[in-house]
This record gives sequence, structure tokens and C-alpha cells, in this order.
Amino acid sequence: MMNESSKLNMTMLCDFYELTMGHGYFEKGYRERIVYFDLFFRRCPDGGGFAIAAGLEQVIDYIQNLHFSEEDIAYLRGRKIFSEEFLEYLANFRFTGDIWAIPEGTPVFPKEPIITVRAPAIEAQLIETFLLLCVNHQSLIATKANRVVRAAQGRTVLEFGSRRAQGADAAILGARAAYIGGCHGTACTISDQLYGVRAGGTMAHAWVQMFDTEYEAFKAYCEMYPENPTLLVDTYNTLKSGIPNAIRAFNEVLKPKGITKCGIRLDSGDMAYLTRKARQMLDDAGWTECKISVSNSLDEYIIQDLLRQGAQIDMFGVGERLITARSEPVFGGVYKLVGVEQADGTVMPKIKISENVGKITNPHFKKLYRFFGNDTGKAIADYLCVYDETVDDSQDMEIFDPDATWKRKTVYNFTAKELQVPIFQNGKLVYQCPSLEEVRSYCLDQVDKLWDEVKRFDNPHTYYVDLSQKLYDIKIQLLKNNAKG
Repeated sequence: MMNESSKLNMTMLCDFYELTMGHGYFEKGYRERIVYFDLFFRRCPDGGGFAIAAGLEQVIDYIQNLHFSEEDIAYLRGRKIFSEEFLEYLANFRFTGDIWAIPEGTPVFPKEPIITVRAPAIEAQLIETFLLLCVNHQSLIATKANRVVRAAQGRTVLEFGSRRAQGADAAILGARAAYIGGCHGTACTISDQLYGVRAGGTMAHAWVQMFDTEYEAFKAYCEMYPENPTLLVDTYNTLKSGIPNAIRAFNEVLKPKGITKCGIRLDSGDMAYLTRKARQMLDDAGWTECKISVSNSLDEYIIQDLLRQGAQIDMFGVGERLITARSEPVFGGVYKLVGVEQADGTVMPKIKISENVGKITNPHFKKLYRFFGNDTGKAIADYLCVYDETVDDSQDMEIFDPDATWKRKTVYNFTAKELQVPIFQNGKLVYQCPSLEEVRSYCLDQVDKLWDEVKRFDNPHTYYVDLSQKLYDIKIQLLKNNAKG
């Protein structure tokens, strides 16, 4: 795994209160207390039915490189609020805990633990900020990309957003996340170099303007890159000059070489109308294999509308609205304490209560299962239970929606799969990261296992995420105990 920010020590990329709380735990004797934290999100972006988990590889890289340098310790000493004993502890700091996570590319639902951390309190607290940063950003972009890819209905989608991303990491890792979500490639060269997200591109309007005529620009490009060149045809007039000049260049440069693969791109205008006309002009000229690609502030809804209007498009280049998830640019993942381990090894569940019901947490160290129908292969429901419970998928089960307990259904003829897998044990990495290509393929396969009703863009069917009776009873009892004060 490569870290594009290797010159920076990411251990210090934390909220300052992680350090002040860690100092407090150290001084108050909580240094060795084992705690459990869940990282989860509360609602799906854009009102969708699910999200895509991403960012785990960067979490792993971060955990493996956790350390405080001499410069870091000197900076903290200069703040004059930390004891020398605590600074000495930080100078020898390493992560020694356990982490479980849902693999990248998995469809996930609100309130499910994407990552669970079991570690001494200071360690678990310190890593909060960076874990949220990784998972929130990449899950957001992977989720948006998957929506765009599904809207394209099998047509190629490329990520074109580097110049509009909020910073270098957002561009680089955003391209990675977009690939996980289903994009075929990116315009971001460094994402190809670092992660193998295939980079490609055509030309800018500047190329066309640089030459004396549009035709000369097209001819020169075809001569330079005869293998599948794509020409930008809307610099001046798409129908009157752009497409005719592209056809002329194809005829004069490609045809004598026997090359039939080529393309045109439009970046402005009425895409539905222009692509229909372009398709007709290209076909009439014998360039039936010429692909038509479009760009220009696209998102899933615009793509959906274009295809409904009969647009003749083979490839979409999606930029700012994908790389920034412009319609809802915050994923909203949170990191909450759910349990504290006692001296005898038992786990005392912890719950956060709020007058905002959506912010009440699911307590305890938990397992997460997904039920798949044996007859359809489709995901039926997810099931959260206490860590020491098991699921017998040979028996029918009644499940319910914890937010609406009157909504119940019986699940039968299913296979239960535990979603979280071990990542670190006693501070040692025990997980082999799959290749990015494997993650992308896995993501598309798992999304295909969701019912179409869950995948609707608007008013999707609510997917059941049930609590076991034991976990539900524990949660209710904690709520009652806290209500008593």
C-alpha cells in the first residue's frame, strides 16, 4: 500500500481533544482500560437506500504507521499542558488493540458498525479523527459514484473531477473511491500511479484553439494517437464544423490504416439533441463504431434524464458533482463508545442518549450478519446481535424494524453471513487487503444482490436492520436506567 502523504506524520492528524482526553485517561488511571468503539453512519446520502463502505485500506496504513516523532513530542511539550510521563508514553506509542471492519465495497446501512475498535482507552480515542476522515470521505464518494454508474445503465463512466476536488487527497482518494463504486477510470494520473485506477483522457478546447483550424487540430491528434482517438467537437459549432471535421480527420488518417475505433466528446449544449444528431451523422459517414462521450456537470439525475430522452451516449465523464458529492457532501459517520471491558473480561454496554432519537446509539460489543435468500441470492435483512450470540440459519426467524417495531416479517430459507472481519489482533495486521480491482468487482456483485426497490434513487424501500431480542432488551434497559437518572 502506498501513502501519498508519506511526508506527513498522520498520527498528529487528530482533534486536539483526543490528546487532552488521552492525557486525562493516563492521569486518572484509565490507561489500560479496554474499551469498544463503533464507527457508523446515521443516514444514507441523497436519501438513498444504502451506502458503500470504503477507506479501509487507508485506515490500515494509518494504524500501521502510528507513532509520535521527536518533533511531535516537542510541539506537545510546548503546549505546556501535558505531563512528562504522558509525553514519554506517547514517545513509545503504538497501537496494540483489535479492529474488525466490513470489507471495502460492501453495501452498508445506517447504524451498522462499519468498523469496531477494541483497545486501551487512549489508543481507541486517539485514532477517532483519522478513521472518520478515511471512511467518511471515501464512503461518500463511492456511494455517489455507484449512483451515477447505476444511472448510466451499463455505459462507461469516468471520474473527471480532480480540478474541482477539495484538495489533493480528495482528488487522489476520491478517484480511488469512485473506482470502487463502479467508475471505469479517472482523469487523475497520480491515482493510476498510486492505486492502479486507470487514467485516460482526450483533449481540452485549448488543443483545438491552438491550431489555425479545427480540422488541423483533429488531424494532428489522430496522427499522434491513432489508436482510438477521441475528438472534442464543441469548441466552435458542434453540428456545422465539429462533427464534419472529426469525420474528415477520421477518413483521412484512420481509414487508410484500417482503424475503426474512435470517438467524439461533447462538453456543452443540449446533449440529448446533439448526441442524436451526432449519431446519425457518424453512422451516415460509415463510422458506426465511433463512440460518443459527454461531460459537463453531470450527475445521476441528469444522466437518467438524458437516457430517457433518447440521448445516444456511450460514455459519461462526471466531474465536480461526483468528486465533491455536491448534492450532499457530508457522509455523517460517527465514532461512539459502546462498551467497557471489566476486569473479569465481561463487557459493560454503554449507550449515548439524546432527545434526538436518531442519535441514540446501539450499545455493546456486537456482531453483524447479513441474511441472503437461498432461492434468490438477494440480501433480505441485516441482523445486529451481542458478540456472544450466534445465528442458526437453519431455522425460520422473525425480524422487525427497531425504529418501527410493529413492522415484522419472517425470514426463512436463508444463509447468514457475518459482515465484519478481523483486521488487527493485538496490534498485528491479520487481514490481506484485496486488490482495488477485486474490491470494485466485489462491490458491483454485492450491489447486484440488493433488491431493485432498495436501489431506487427516490423513496427507496427501507432495508431491515434488526436487533436481536437480547440486544434490544439491553438497549431498552439502558434507556430506562438513564431515564431514572
